Amino acid sequence: MSNIPTEPSAYVYSPSELNREAKLHLEAGFPRVLVEGEVSNLSRPASGHHYFSLKDESAQVRCAMFRSSVQRARTELRNGLKIVARGRISLYEARGEYQLIVDSVRDAGEGALQRAFEALKKKLGDEGLFDASLKRPLPAFPWRIGVITSPSGAAVRDVLHVLKRRWPAAAVRVYGASVQGAEAAGELRAALARANREAWAQVLILGRGGGSLEDLQAFNEESLARAVADSTLPVISAVGHETDFSICDFVADLRAPTPSAAAELATPDGVQVKAGLERHQRMLKQRMQAGLQQRMQHLDHLTHRLAQRDPARRIREQADRLRTQRTALGRLLRRRLADLSQRVAGAEARLNRQHPQRRLNERREHLERLARLNRKQAAGSVDRARRRLAELARTLNAVSPLATLERGYATLSDPQSGRVLTSVREVQTGARLDARLADGRIHCTVDSVSAVPAEDKPGVDTDGPQGPA
Repeated sequence: MSNIPTEPSAYVYSPSELNREAKLHLEAGFPRVLVEGEVSNLSRPASGHHYFSLKDESAQVRCAMFRSSVQRARTELRNGLKIVARGRISLYEARGEYQLIVDSVRDAGEGALQRAFEALKKKLGDEGLFDASLKRPLPAFPWRIGVITSPSGAAVRDVLHVLKRRWPAAAVRVYGASVQGAEAAGELRAALARANREAWAQVLILGRGGGSLEDLQAFNEESLARAVADSTLPVISAVGHETDFSICDFVADLRAPTPSAAAELATPDGVQVKAGLERHQRMLKQRMQAGLQQRMQHLDHLTHRLAQRDPARRIREQADRLRTQRTALGRLLRRRLADLSQRVAGAEARLNRQHPQRRLNERREHLERLARLNRKQAAGSVDRARRRLAELARTLNAVSPLATLERGYATLSDPQSGRVLTSVREVQTGARLDARLADGRIHCTVDSVSAVPAEDKPGVDTDGPQGPA
């Protein structure tokens, strides 16, 4: 009999079950860890996996690094090499040994660069440069893609190959720059600034192939990281291999594990797009065919109804009625048009008769006739008056004493009263008289007066009036 006390409800594990449970708890309880130590007991079987131990002065940890991780590693393992390994804690169930499953390694001499990397990452993260709200969306169908990398490196060939295979419709422009060395960060900034200044590309891919932390140092420079954050064009960071991270990865709008992956993330799959277009084309064709079939059925139904109602007879009747109405309407329109034409002609005649211009012309002609008549009458009146005046002048001249005076006669008048003397009986001897001649007066005194006998008086006094002696 066993002396081990047991409880009735206690579960008894088998070694396999216990190791399995321990493995689950061990892997769940530890995140990925970084372990620094010296490589020892390195084994490289034909499978391509690496098995080794990491040791310090007082302990060691069993490690396993599978072939895929070995192929991505930039540091070649060897016994005695001091490295920093990153991996996850697990348990090898067959032996009940816990181990570190390593996915990446780096030379422990890179520790200063790694500390600077972490410090800069924390600084920029505290400033908010990594915030998701700052990430800009990429264009769904970019037609112009800019690539910032070394024009002679393998990365640009991988990107161009993927773009040609995946999205050949896009035009690509390479902005060449060094990706390693002291001048690399400045050249990368200049290329990024040029791409933003030209604003030709719709999206930029910034990257290079894998390498050590020192090789990737240009992409961990603060100046380049801030330039990426300030870029007006969306930027995809594709630096190194899948396990490599750079500061540019955190500030870029999207991080790609490799340059080839960046080309895939920047573009749609042309084959899928074409397939989608073809699928939509088929759907559109099917819907069009279904619509046409539905309308054809409706047309067949209407044709059947039309045939049942004998539309030809109804059309003939309607055509006859239409012709009759058209004839009646034509007569009515012609009669109405004739009436309107007569009314318009009469209105035009009345309008012409009453037209202000016509009346004005008539008034102007009437005034002109009156003016001509007035001028004619005035001329006749003047002529008659002139002739009458001439006759009166002749008559007046005939009876005028002035005419007599011009013939050598004179008139005698009393200077006191101005009375013209017509008889010698009106004159006394010594009287003063005025004799009026044609060109003046003569003041004279009467010396004697003698009368002419009546029988001697002629009808016309040939001697003329006698003046004073």
